Amino acid sequence: MSRKRSEKVKDKSDKGNVGVEEDPSKMTDEYQCSGSLETDFPGLCALLGMKDIPAVSAKQPACANPETDGGNMEDSQSQMKTAPLWSKPCLQVELESEDPRSVKSIKVFGWKVDELIARVLNKTLPSLSKLQSLQLWQAGLTDRMVISLRNTLSLCSNLRTVTLEGNPLPQQSYHLLLSEDSVLTHLSLRNNRIGDEGARLIGSALSTARSANKNLLSLNLAFNSIGDAGAAHIAQGLRLNRALLCLSLSNNQIGDSGAAHLATILGQFALTHEEVVERRKLLLERDQSPSLGVCAELSPTDRPPSMPSSTSLSGKGANKGTSKKRETAKKDEKPAANLAGATAKKEDPKPNKKSSDLKVPRGKGGKLGGKEKHPSVSEQELAGLVEIVSPLLEQSVQHRDGHVILPGNAALTSLNLAGNRITERSLPLFLSALQMQTEGSGLLRLSLQRNRFPPDCESHVKIQELMMLRDPLNKPGAAQTEEEGQGA
Repeated sequence: MSRKRSEKVKDKSDKGNVGVEEDPSKMTDEYQCSGSLETDFPGLCALLGMKDIPAVSAKQPACANPETDGGNMEDSQSQMKTAPLWSKPCLQVELESEDPRSVKSIKVFGWKVDELIARVLNKTLPSLSKLQSLQLWQAGLTDRMVISLRNTLSLCSNLRTVTLEGNPLPQQSYHLLLSEDSVLTHLSLRNNRIGDEGARLIGSALSTARSANKNLLSLNLAFNSIGDAGAAHIAQGLRLNRALLCLSLSNNQIGDSGAAHLATILGQFALTHEEVVERRKLLLERDQSPSLGVCAELSPTDRPPSMPSSTSLSGKGANKGTSKKRETAKKDEKPAANLAGATAKKEDPKPNKKSSDLKVPRGKGGKLGGKEKHPSVSEQELAGLVEIVSPLLEQSVQHRDGHVILPGNAALTSLNLAGNRITERSLPLFLSALQMQTEGSGLLRLSLQRNRFPPDCESHVKIQELMMLRDPLNKPGAAQTEEEGQGA
């Protein structure tokens, strides 16, 4: 009995040793990627015990079209239309040079990416230092895969363009790719059945009163299921987002109510209570910042209840004396403040946290921080030169009837609402908002084709004329080539 028992224990220990030595998880984690996808991808798949390993098809740089560099979304759509549905599993790779380690683009068209393949991609992507674009079209992605991809993207040094289309997710986790720390600049989420709840999550990721995505330049949400409520959530996200340049909501289910919310954020709008509170906090932090040396006078609307106004001093003599002292102090403090500000910039290695949100544009004379001597400027002139990233701190805010009125979103240059359910009733709102925008900023293109109004109606004609003046390349009735076809 004892001999049999010892043999069983030995067999178990031997099996345990074999398991440790051949554990696929440990072996893949320890695998050192070479940066060549043609070598690393099949190697890792083999370590995981996969039998049907997708091929890696590399396209030489001689076949590449230089005009599509940087992830041209229109080109990607046309390529997807010509790709065969449910083709044989294959990673389509575009190289930047003849070096197999110069992978610039990876495309998956029409075959399912399972958990093992997703794991291999997450392992190999960070080693591809030249990778700029990743496209997964009808790849059967899951919420778990998108969450893992979000974590992987932060490890990819140059990956900025991601196209995930035809991949509906039960939990609609795509908003995770738009987080505040996301480095993506171009994101396409066409045909993912994104509804109003998904739009709410995306809107919150674009901006709230306390946070905003600062890197995403273009977002494609065409061919989804976004209705009026979803459009309102997207509009809410655009209130304080000043990074996004191009937004497509074409071929959704947006009607007049949703269109009205989108039109509102293009023109002047009143801040909500939450936004006013956050604006007060930012103003106080800015005024107390030693790096600026500016203590601006808060308006009655912005001033917290605990802060008395300058007019609350009793007696006219006190007011006059105080104002004279202020004028004298300002004259005496200007040179010292200028010198102190310059010294702080030069010597302080750790500037105030909020000063990182401020950008001083480059002058015509040379690059910022160069050795050229710049003439000293007063605090007021410095404040004029400083570009405030947070729109809550814009200097052109107005105070009317107890409300703080913020200029509309003038960062957005292209808005595509073609193929929705908008009627003639909403068009005057867009026209009014566009007329509020100052020359040289705001929308350059507004697409409203294929909605529920006659193309020759008065408001639409005026909008087209205004857009023609702003965008010389815009042609009335021109087809939006990247979104006319269903594609997926």
